[in-house]
Amino acid sequence: MTPLLSPEQITEVFSRFRAVNPEPKSELEYKTPFTLLVAVVLSAQATDKSVNIATRELYKVADTPEKILALGEEGLIPYIKSIGLYKSKARHIIALCQKLLSEFNGEVPRDREKLMSLPGVGRKTANVVLNVVWGEHTMPVDTHILRIAPKIGLAEGNTPEKVEKSLLERVPDEFMEHAHHWLILHGRYVCTARNPKCENCLINDICQNNDL
Repeated sequence: MTPLLSPEQITEVFSRFRAVNPEPKSELEYKTPFTLLVAVVLSAQATDKSVNIATRELYKVADTPEKILALGEEGLIPYIKSIGLYKSKARHIIALCQKLLSEFNGEVPRDREKLMSLPGVGRKTANVVLNVVWGEHTMPVDTHILRIAPKIGLAEGNTPEKVEKSLLERVPDEFMEHAHHWLILHGRYVCTARNPKCENCLINDICQNNDL
């Protein structure tokens, strides 16, 4: 098992990330809590780039629950057909819009359990919305974070829930607003699954598994 970094090492890791990128942002394009929520639902097993291409056109005609419901499932599908699992995602988004309107007055709730009651919304999606929209100190664990956090020595666990819990316990509060963005970007562009760019890594002297 990979040794865990010390608290001092974890602070150093996130201090370096912050120094290079003080205000990381989601790569999903959105304007409102609702458009972010839909984009995150669409991003499951898809790239942010492919989602942005689809939502740019979709949001020109439908960027509220009412407007997406007016499109209906058959009207929504042509906009998202380029994204994987588009049929089930279309069903989820239509049902999500219906529930937002019937139970939450069309507003995205600022509550994890209420968010997770929406069709197509799991814990990771709820955590993304809470963090990105409201700056809450959540830790959405995607495939990148699940892979790299234990590898680096930042967390232990082999499931999203275990890695989330471990990171919440170990990452200092001062870094929590942006921690998941730093880790996602690191996994996406530097600590890649194939051919990680260890020679260009900010933390290669701290990482427990660099390939240098």
